[in-house]
Amino acid sequence: MTANGWFQIFFFFALVIICAKPLGIYMARVFERERTFADPLFRPIERLIYRLTGIDESHEMRWTEYGIVMLIFSLVTLLVTYAIERVQYFLPLNPQHLAGVAPDLALNTAASFTTNTNWQSYVPETTMSYLTQMLTLAYHNFFSAAVGMALVIALIRGIARRESKTLGNFWVDTTRASLWVLLPSCLIYALLLVSQGVVQNFRPYDQATLVQPQSVTTTSTDGKSTTQIVTTQSIAQGPVASQEAIKMLGTNGGGFFNANSAHPFENPTPLSNLMQMFSIFLIPGALTVTLGRMVRSPAHGWAVFAAMAALFFAGVFVAYHAEAQPNPLLHAVNQRTSTLQSGGNMEGKEVRFGIANSALFATVTTDASCGAVNSMHDSFMPLGGLVPLVNIMLGEVIFGGVGAGLYGMLIFVVLAVFIAGLMVGRTPEYLGKKIESYDVKMAMLYVLIFPLSILGFSALALMMPNLGLASLNNAGPHGLSEILYAYTSATGNNGSAFAGLSANTHWYNLSLGAAMLIGRFFMIIPMLAVAGNLAQKKLVPPSPGTFPVHTPLFTVLLVGVVLIVGALTFFPALSLGPVLEHLLMHAGKAF
Repeated sequence: MTANGWFQIFFFFALVIICAKPLGIYMARVFERERTFADPLFRPIERLIYRLTGIDESHEMRWTEYGIVMLIFSLVTLLVTYAIERVQYFLPLNPQHLAGVAPDLALNTAASFTTNTNWQSYVPETTMSYLTQMLTLAYHNFFSAAVGMALVIALIRGIARRESKTLGNFWVDTTRASLWVLLPSCLIYALLLVSQGVVQNFRPYDQATLVQPQSVTTTSTDGKSTTQIVTTQSIAQGPVASQEAIKMLGTNGGGFFNANSAHPFENPTPLSNLMQMFSIFLIPGALTVTLGRMVRSPAHGWAVFAAMAALFFAGVFVAYHAEAQPNPLLHAVNQRTSTLQSGGNMEGKEVRFGIANSALFATVTTDASCGAVNSMHDSFMPLGGLVPLVNIMLGEVIFGGVGAGLYGMLIFVVLAVFIAGLMVGRTPEYLGKKIESYDVKMAMLYVLIFPLSILGFSALALMMPNLGLASLNNAGPHGLSEILYAYTSATGNNGSAFAGLSANTHWYNLSLGAAMLIGRFFMIIPMLAVAGNLAQKKLVPPSPGTFPVHTPLFTVLLVGVVLIVGALTFFPALSLGPVLEHLLMHAGKAF
């Protein structure tokens, strides 16, 4: 680790803190329908949208109606995406004449982008046409993020309102999230990315002649080998910057290219790398300020932000330290002696980013359920790879996805307040509302669905040699980590991967697709139930026994609850994966 590396990490986080407050206040005004500087431009467009679609913006929804409308909207868009993928060969903007996507892969991808996961079991530049990338995948990048924002605003309203049966209007919240926040931000951001060299065009792929022709040998299923000389390379391109902007701001993560943000057409410079990491944390961080403003307790919003920040710095320290160490199994031999690898672990990393920014990016993208990568997590040291895995296993609440991270953290807040109430022997209260058995039951249901999906699907994959294990490129604890990471990423709606797993099979496409849907929608329902129940409660005046939720003590308790739940649930699996691999690596064994 170096002073320069830590300076870059602290500089990045300082930018997030500086920008979180003004954006958070702006979003609070947008969702509370207060006047903003953008009203003269966006309010007429918003009214036109409601007039064309027949939406009554004054209509308020109960939590059940809010949830049903959200589910129907998501289902319809999923089916439309699936259909476009299947028939893309016959549609325009397909200069490479790419074939329709296979049924299981199309279903997996449709579920992936609908749930804000953006897991990609395919090579984008050889699978998806320009139209499919823009009309379905980029579209979902906007609306899956907007839906997440709408849902957390519904939960915040449930906390803030009293004796109310409604949480707002799903259509209005989603429209405002898209029109007031995501669209203008992405327009500016895309132009900044283009200024850094990110590609934005509709040209067919170029063919470049190789300076040194390559000999490539392929083996068919019947065992016959064929060798051919490759003299050209196809240079993929397309409307990249526009998709890159919402990919990051919406914490989606799906890359236009298979190499994702390690590709020079997606992330060409150190400045573009900083911009991408900053944009991942920007809206999730600002939403904590929105929370504080809407519940009339700004200090509470900052206390939640502090809990997220503490978990972030713990993760980035472990990841950076692990990757800065030499691999004990690699030795650089000089004329006199054998010395340990110098400079840390650069395997799977881009030289233009280095170890510090690779470890930071890996931590940020898995803290925020984004899934974009600028290095290969599969090539990290065992403890370095442990950090992205644990970040997701904690429930994607360390800033988390746009909206989803905060509503996940607020569920942990309910549990933390409940535990605090048990410790002092009185009915727990959260911002003047009693936390009762129904709230705790729904919160625990939310918490239990997550590990049930991850560990259940992982166990099934491990028990099926011809389906689950056949896709592994590594054995032993590293192979376990690859399978565990895949289902953790899918259920956590992250989308990143340990790349050693070949996931484009019928089993993995269907099982990972199911995990994504469970991790998104099965967890939303109990969260909305908590919101609906809290909205109906009366305010209770504070007393000497009330546990304050804006103090450092509350932040410490919240961090402890998040860590204990994650540690107790996943430690056995982690000990057999990355922890065991770390110990065996120092014993001289690799996988």
